[in-house]
Amino acid sequence: MELIIKNLSKTYKNGVKAIDTINLEIGTGMFGLLGPNGAGKSSLMRTIATLQIPDSGMITFGDINVLEDNLSLRKVLGYLPQSFGVYPKMSAENLLDYFATLKGVSSKSDRKKIVTEVLEITNLYEVRKKYVNGYSGGMKQRFGIAQLLLNKPKLIIVDEPTAGLDPAERQRFLNVLREIGTNNTVIFSTHIVEDVKELCNKMAILNGGRILSNTTPTEATTALKGQIWKTVITRDELELMEANYDVLSSNYNQDNSITVRIYSSIQPDGDFREATPQLDDVYFIALKQDESVLVN
Repeated sequence: MELIIKNLSKTYKNGVKAIDTINLEIGTGMFGLLGPNGAGKSSLMRTIATLQIPDSGMITFGDINVLEDNLSLRKVLGYLPQSFGVYPKMSAENLLDYFATLKGVSSKSDRKKIVTEVLEITNLYEVRKKYVNGYSGGMKQRFGIAQLLLNKPKLIIVDEPTAGLDPAERQRFLNVLREIGTNNTVIFSTHIVEDVKELCNKMAILNGGRILSNTTPTEATTALKGQIWKTVITRDELELMEANYDVLSSNYNQDNSITVRIYSSIQPDGDFREATPQLDDVYFIALKQDESVLVN
């Protein structure tokens, strides 16, 4: 099933245009929505999830008109917001059984089967008897995925799910998303480029409520071949480098020197070598060009 968004807009009462005429088509698989904090990602996610009404536009998922038929969409939707609460002193197993009841699974044997299934998918079966409020951050996020899988959703939305997770927890969480992303439409909202690079076969960059780029990670990096250059400089040279070139990133080395990456359609003068384009470069260029457009 395909999610189609046409001319979607939303302006809040304080005048902030959170969604600015967005058009997207998202099919089966992992779709990365990449953008800085405040870019409008959560506003878009909440609108798709029918938690807020846009000012204008249209959303369809398969044959469901999302804005006119919220209930039909919610039956096939799994949504994991940035933060969610859990009941204290309830085990993962019991809490999932309760959620399954709320989602209309009336048969006790059916609930037991689906709860066991989602606990195994999210690698929480061994800790199913433990209280969820005592889980680590990564375990809680995996529990969030477990609860959204109870109704076997076709559309899954996860909003900034890896923020604050340590590297090991983040990797376990991404592995769970990989598994569920094969046969479902999954929208993965994040400001972490590495997450999109590891998971998503398609992506869009969002800023200021607008889509800056709608592509694939491979196509985006390939398009920059021959336009990314790097060199090593001293700390004292950084300010001059930033004044003369389109600096995308600058990273300190162990000897306190700095490796600088710049964007240029021709080889710049000096000791520059061509660098292999990375998704970070794509992201920084899109944001810089958007900033330039807004300034002008």
